[in-house]
Amino acid sequence: MATRPPRARAARDRHPAMARRAPAGRRTARGAHVDLPHDVDEIGLRVGSQTVHLTNLRKLFWPALGITKRDLLQYYVDVAPVLLPHLRDRAMVMKRYPDGAGGDYFFMKRAPRPRPAWIATCSIEHASGNVIDFPMIQDLSALLWVVNLGCIDLNQWYARCDDVDRPDYLHFDLDPGDGVPFERVLETARVVDETLRRLGMPTYVKTSGSKGLHVYVPIVRGPTQRRVWEVAKMIALDLTTRHPALMTAVYRRERRPAGRVLVDYNQNAWGRTLASVYSVRPRPRASVSTPLSWAEVARGVAIEDFRIDNVPARVRALGDLWSPLLGTRRRFDLSRLS
Repeated sequence: MATRPPRARAARDRHPAMARRAPAGRRTARGAHVDLPHDVDEIGLRVGSQTVHLTNLRKLFWPALGITKRDLLQYYVDVAPVLLPHLRDRAMVMKRYPDGAGGDYFFMKRAPRPRPAWIATCSIEHASGNVIDFPMIQDLSALLWVVNLGCIDLNQWYARCDDVDRPDYLHFDLDPGDGVPFERVLETARVVDETLRRLGMPTYVKTSGSKGLHVYVPIVRGPTQRRVWEVAKMIALDLTTRHPALMTAVYRRERRPAGRVLVDYNQNAWGRTLASVYSVRPRPRASVSTPLSWAEVARGVAIEDFRIDNVPARVRALGDLWSPLLGTRRRFDLSRLS
């Protein structure tokens, strides 16, 4: 059993963390398919050596679309082979919708008790001295357990548990203001991509699944989260200075100029999260945060093009367009900007 980190060591840029690994068990065979039943409300599903208790399977999570909780769980089963590598070893902030996409929600950081012994956790000490045991999604059984709690979308940390202060990515959340057409978000993304590529940065884009786009840059691990935030802020301010009619970096909504796309760099701050790649979003069409090619951005897409009912087929056809973010090659070294 892992011990908790000492309380006195936490500081602004140092947050001791400790992973509690789940007991080793037999995982499902690679490529094995799990098909959830349509005609029951509750099931104990055997996944490898674990049994996951799934409840309220026939509960409507999107009543207008006839999409049930079972359908949400089945979607995550179908995309698990490409999703899980992006989640492993990262603390998870749970956003729970017990009554479905149109109902109230609440955030939960601590892994709830009682919980299965096979749920791994990441114990992170905050500057206040408070230690929080976040769940980690290491395998399909943990994924289904979290989604069964009502987590429609998945929000993992940018840094892995072995060093929660040093992220693997720098990113920009391109968020349209009220009344801003999505075409302007696509235009903003192309400008952001051109700017980052001139700096030598590899870029990857996905829909947010909600209103905008997310642009990610895989970086060499080393700089603190605060340094990553500072670099993202510097780039965002430069972009908005050169393209003031298109985009803004003003975070406070009441002070934000109308008709602009927010280039949000603040989501790079320590402890913040964005919806994971392949996350279903609690939107009316059950849209999904989906990786795109830059050619698709150039041609034009819509958020609603990528949904719970068609993304699994897209993944089967195209594979994981974001798989390069998992490797060690083509990661940008932020020290080049010093």
